[in-house]
Amino acid sequence: MAVEKMSLAKALNESLRKALDTDPKVLIMGEDVGKLGGVFRITDGLQKDFGEDRVIDTPLAESGIVGTAIGLALRGYRPVVEIQFDGFVFPAYDQIVTQLAKMHARALGKVKMPVVVRIPYGGGIGAVEHHSESPEALFAHVAGLKVVSPSNASDAYWMMQQAVQSDDPVIFFEPKRRYWDKGEVDTESIPGALHAAAVARTGTDLTLAAYGPMVKVCLEAAAAAQEEGKSVEVVDLRSMSPIDFDTIQASVEKTRRLVVVHEAPVFYGSGAEIAARITERCFYHLEAPVLRVGGYHAPYPPARLEEEYLPGLDRVLDAVDRSLAY
Repeated sequence: MAVEKMSLAKALNESLRKALDTDPKVLIMGEDVGKLGGVFRITDGLQKDFGEDRVIDTPLAESGIVGTAIGLALRGYRPVVEIQFDGFVFPAYDQIVTQLAKMHARALGKVKMPVVVRIPYGGGIGAVEHHSESPEALFAHVAGLKVVSPSNASDAYWMMQQAVQSDDPVIFFEPKRRYWDKGEVDTESIPGALHAAAVARTGTDLTLAAYGPMVKVCLEAAAAAQEEGKSVEVVDLRSMSPIDFDTIQASVEKTRRLVVVHEAPVFYGSGAEIAARITERCFYHLEAPVLRVGGYHAPYPPARLEEEYLPGLDRVLDAVDRSLAY
């Protein structure tokens, strides 16, 4: 058993290192990913060990980065591209939506698109404008894309391995404010399916469902609720497209209540789809309406106001109390 305690950032670095070492067709591309090792040092040391032909510093041109990755994938490579910050992905959105997502269907299944697009996302680090977005719903809505987000170091390590090995394009959202959170990683274990949700904490009174940066907040809320005699189950969704509705349904049939939490705005967010599907599936089990906690339908605020914008412990516990009051 090769168990080691490491940060989420280090787990991603080790996972990318293993991918490069295992498959010579794996390439890493992005702004400052080589010599600098990335803004968050996720690719630190990889260019030095694997060379400039495998870990490639690109121009500041996100559309060009993804377009080049599509061409490389057509030639049999497995590119992993980094978008430096969440808000920088939009120049590449056309390439991702009109080419990357559709190429497999356009070719009647004969062409594969094994491209991973890494995107550090979310707030909580006091960044400037365009550096704290949560645009995952914009990608989850697009057929042909897989969209995932790990919440801990172990998932970061294994989900990146699985994303690189996938023949489908994967949008890999990395919760940047969790980069430095540490956890145990067993690099020799057998991981679960990439798109399977996981029960992070068991409970009987209510289900909290979240992904990425909000899983830790929900676990803290469940611990606080326990002190008041409330038993809260936490489901780590891990994947936003596809969504593992079966795991959520099994939990809700037991607890009879559901609160969905994400940093992105509630309006048209992934929580809306989950609320609709679980209401359809569990209508006769539910003892309260499905509630959602998320960001506000407004541009992300300046850093000094972000803690007022982001869902925190108090807002999650308030939703728990409102659900249990029905």
